[in-house]
This record gives sequence, C-alpha cells and structure tokens, in this order.
Amino acid sequence: MGAPSSTYRVQFTPSFTFADAAGIADYLARLGVGALYGSPMLDAREGSNHGYDVTDPTRARPELGGDAGRVALQDRLKALDLGLVVDIVPNHMVVPNPWWEDVLAHGQASKYARYFDIDWSSGKVLLPVLAEDAPDEVHEHYLKANWRRGNTELNYRRFFDITELAAVRVEDPEVFEATHRAVLSWGVTGLRIDHPDGLADPGGYFRRLREHFDGWLVVEKILGPDESLPQSWPVDGTTGYDALREICGVFIAPTDAYDGDFHAVEHASRQQVADSILVAEVRRIARLVEGVEFEEACRAVAEVMVNFPVYRSYLPEGLRYWETAVRLSRSPAVRALDEQVRADPHGELATRIQQTSGMVVAKGTEDTAFYRYTNFVALNEVGGSPDRFGLPVGEFHQRAARREAAEPNAMTALSTHDTKRSEDVRARLAVLAEIPDAYLAFEAAMTEKHGISEPALNRLAWQSVVGAWPLTEDRLGQYLEKASREAKIKTSWVDRNAEFDAEVAAWPAKALNSPEVAAFAERIKVPGWSNSLGQKLVQLTAPGVPDVYQGTELWDFSLVDPDNRRPVDYDVRRDLLARIESGWLPEVDDSGAAKLLVVQKALHVRKRGLHGYRPMHAEGPAAEHVLAFERSGVITVATRLPVGLEQKGWQDTVLPLPGAKWTDVLTGRPATEDLASLLDTYPVALLVQGDQ
Repeated sequence: MGAPSSTYRVQFTPSFTFADAAGIADYLARLGVGALYGSPMLDAREGSNHGYDVTDPTRARPELGGDAGRVALQDRLKALDLGLVVDIVPNHMVVPNPWWEDVLAHGQASKYARYFDIDWSSGKVLLPVLAEDAPDEVHEHYLKANWRRGNTELNYRRFFDITELAAVRVEDPEVFEATHRAVLSWGVTGLRIDHPDGLADPGGYFRRLREHFDGWLVVEKILGPDESLPQSWPVDGTTGYDALREICGVFIAPTDAYDGDFHAVEHASRQQVADSILVAEVRRIARLVEGVEFEEACRAVAEVMVNFPVYRSYLPEGLRYWETAVRLSRSPAVRALDEQVRADPHGELATRIQQTSGMVVAKGTEDTAFYRYTNFVALNEVGGSPDRFGLPVGEFHQRAARREAAEPNAMTALSTHDTKRSEDVRARLAVLAEIPDAYLAFEAAMTEKHGISEPALNRLAWQSVVGAWPLTEDRLGQYLEKASREAKIKTSWVDRNAEFDAEVAAWPAKALNSPEVAAFAERIKVPGWSNSLGQKLVQLTAPGVPDVYQGTELWDFSLVDPDNRRPVDYDVRRDLLARIESGWLPEVDDSGAAKLLVVQKALHVRKRGLHGYRPMHAEGPAAEHVLAFERSGVITVATRLPVGLEQKGWQDTVLPLPGAKWTDVLTGRPATEDLASLLDTYPVALLVQGDQ
C-alpha cells in the first residue's frame, strides 16, 4: 500500500464516533481528501476525549462503536475510495486496566508482570501516596493491591509525569504481539505511531512493526531544526512538525524587536522538571551508574538530560548529540556516566537515559519554557525554535527539495491536536513581526490599563487575545489557567497561588471588553488572512503528505487543547462546499469560505500526483513578497509579508512562467505573469498547464 494523497485528522470521542466519521466520509471525498486519519481507536478509559489512555489493545473502543462500527466505517471509506490511517500508542496504557490489576494482585507471578516497565528489585509495585480526598473506590482499589504505600519512589516508568499512564515493554516480542495483534488485523492504509522517543529501542520497534505492516508509516518524532530521522528506521517520515516550523517560518519577517535569551529560560525550565516532576525517573537511572555516590549520580544524570540539544539520541546513531550533552555538563560524575554508556550503548543505563531525555526536553521546553518565554509566541510551537526568527525563502526551498528527495511521503502539518495554537492564530500573529513597534506600543498601553502582574503571562495573554480574536471569556479563561500553571512561575498545578489564580481568572472580562483590543485585532485581520491562505496552499502542494486537522478547512482560531478539540460544524462546511462546487468564488472574509476553496482545489490537484520540486523566483521591486515553486506542471504562488507589500504595492513585479498556457484553478482564469493581475482576487494562485 502506498501513501495517501492527503489526510484529514478527526478526533474520536464518545460524541464523535465511528458512525459520525462514516457520516462525513462523503464530504471528505468531495473535499479531495485521500484518507481519514483518526485519533486512537482502541479501547480506552470511559469518557476519554482523546483515546491515548488505552485500557485494552485487543479491541476497538466500544464507546465509539466497537469492532462492528469500525468495520462499517472502513467499508464506507472503501466505497468512496478513501483510506484509513490510525493513531496507535505503543508506549503506555492507562492504569488501572485488567492487565495491571492482575499485576497488582499477583506481583511477579502475574502473567502480565513482564508487560509493564517495572523495576522488581523491591518485589512490589511502588505507587504514589493517595491524596486524602481521593474517592473511596480509589482507596479500596489500592488497598487490595500488591503495592507498598507511602513511597514517592515510583518504580514503574510513566508517560512523562502522568502517574496513571504506565509504560509498556513493546520491545518484548510477546508484549508486541499482544498489543498490536488487533490493529494489525484491520487492514488499514497507514499507521501513526505516538511518542516513539519513550520506547526502549525505537529502531528495533519500527523494524519489527515493518515486518508485520507494509502500509504508510509515520512517527510522532519531534526533530530539531537541523536534525534528521535515524536512517535505520524503516518509516516514511515524521508527522510533520518539522514542516510546520518551515512553512510558518517563511511567512514571518525577520526582526530583532522581540529578542531575548530563550536558552537561559529553556535550561532553567528543563532543570526544574528534572528536579521535580521527573525526579523518580532520574533516581531510577542514577542507581544504574556504577562507582559513583548516588546523589552525585543523580546530578549527573539530570544534567546530561537537561543539556540534550535534541529530544534524544539513538545510540550508536546520534552519538554527536550525546557528546554535546556530555560536553555541556559539569558534574564530576558525568565522566563515569559517559564511559559506562559508551561501553554499552544498548545496555540498560544507556537505554533508560535516552528514553527519559525526551521527557525532560518535552516537559521542560514545550510545556514550561514555551509558557515562560513569550516574547513572540507564534514561534512557540511543538518542534519550534523561538530563537530562530523567520525562515528565508532560499532556505525554505532547500529544505523542501531535501524533503522531496529524502522523505517524499513524510506527513506535513499546520495544526494538530497537540499544537499550542492553530495555524490561523499563528498566521495572524506573524503579522506582528511586520509591525513590531505598533504592537509593542499597543501591548504597553494595554498592560498599563489591564496588565497581569506576571510579565511572561501578560505578554502571552495579549498576543493570545489578538491572535485568537474573537473568543469568549470562558475559552480565554481556561487557556490562561492552563498557561499560568504550566509556566510554574507564580502558580502551578501542584502548588496553587489562590490570589494570583483569582487575578488570572478575572482578566478575560477586562481584556475582552476593551475597545482597543477589538481595534487592534481588526487591524491585523486581513493580512492574517493572507498569511493563512498562503501557508495553507504551500502546505497542501509542497513535498510530503499534507494533513488537514479537523475543521481547519475554514478559519480556525483555536488555542491549545482542549480548545482545539471542540466539535466541528460539518453542516456549515457542506453548504459552503456545495456553493464552491457550483462555481462560486467567495470573498476573503470572516466566513473562511476562501480557505475552503483553496483547500478543495489544492487537494483535488494533489490527487493527480505531484512530484519533484523546482523553486521559482519573481522579478521586480516586490519580489521578496512571493514564494513560488513548480511540481509536476503545477505552480504554487503565495504572497508573504503582506503588510510591507501593501505599503509599496506589486508595481511591475512579475513571475516568469515557462512555456505553455497556464490557468489559475482557484479563479478559473488564464494566468498572467504580472503579479498585480494574477493575485488581484486572492493572495494565492495555483496554476496548471493549459485550460482548466
């Protein structure tokens, strides 16, 4: 099975089931989608709105329709020539679950004792102390279990710091078979593998999976700006955060107005994570370091993980990343740690520290530093680099050509269920890079009038308001509660600050009722639309397999989950699509129909097959405002930096077109080289040879 032409991600919940997905299949086919891409479909905790808390990997989730509903969905998709891509979670399961219950009841004698990543040296499973106000049924459950109460020294590996998500040992062939048997029998088009960095041996896992699955295989691997996937992994590519960084970056103007010391904030954030919420993992690893006093080993382990330049290495591949982390560490015990890891790169110490470094980086950078370093939050994205301001057009072309040559079937994304803000919020915030003086003056004036007392949250709040405008007090309040607690500066999920929490809770009403906010949001709205259409067309036609996150075929101004998992109104989208199919050319306005037009036309062109990559260059005084490339006789043209363009106009800028007659499929008109004429209806164009 080959890669789909594109995917459309849906979030399965008890209120959006397999039957609901089957109900929108005809709409997706009309939109031009190649495959439905679903969140985890295996049985999960009751009421889960994401499915990553799997309880039983041997069956499709009954709350979503069970195996019968899953089969009916696949039949419907097949009838419409649509594929199915499924998200699976090999790293962990939620506890309690039947296997875990058996382990707690029977200890090492349990059939499932080897299924979970437990250090059995103490003879028991060590669980956290229960809160005094925990429900009676929780106390009753654990009092019957085979565990030792009152220790914070957890001896089972978790998913990050989530105690109720226990790691699974899929490196064991028996465990792999038990956890993958069902989904591998479904005959799906592709698999998306969640959190491979948590696995003991990701490369080994992918090689085993490839022995059983010959479809499209993409992995949720967060790459650094200059990092590539290990070449030994038999996968098609990542889930697209690297492409997101590049596509969004090329629409951001370079400026030093928002500069700061991101790396200092990042280092402090990672250190705090290693010393607090992940201290149990650090201590477990430190016990494996030989010939070093325990507390010294703890400091060395934490320091090396804090200093990783990427999420993790895969020794012996990625040795340079390990060497960098060691070189930056100053603890006396680091030398002994380094020697032991190098001596046995596949040993338990090397394995544990590598699979944990990604946890420290993710929790420290994505979930802490990105809420503390808030100078320009359009860059604060999963896989993003807040210290790299914008991406030159030439570098974008180089990276796109490299993707086409090396990983043409990697996924590309602009919005996901994990992004910190949606693609259209980032597109609007990108405008602030073109008008830094105006924005900073606005922020200073509004801070004086209605500021939040903590500066980092204050900066984040004002950018969030203008970026996601309009939004309700409830949505903004929930977001700021999460942001303030993730930042862990004046409050946190563990140590609450009632006075500050109250200040944050009261802020949305003040900000959202300020006429100055509405006025500034209106000022950046139109250039934000231009950026949105540009980055969307580029994503849908550039190398890779583009994913459209649910609902983002119209404007979507969502913030981080759960805001970005709100229900999607498909009736509105069906009606607008019907009008587009009848020949309607919508205005670029608040309805978002222009974006739907771009998505529908680009996805249908994409289904013809696009290959190769040739940069194209405009000529004239406004040439820097164009991003263009050609693939398989299809030319993509996108406007960039629209504020600067509005100030000077296209003047005589042209895009030389090769040879034959060209037609813009967005408008149906013959294409012209004169950019003022070509882009007089929309800020983007999609050209095909001949008449359309």
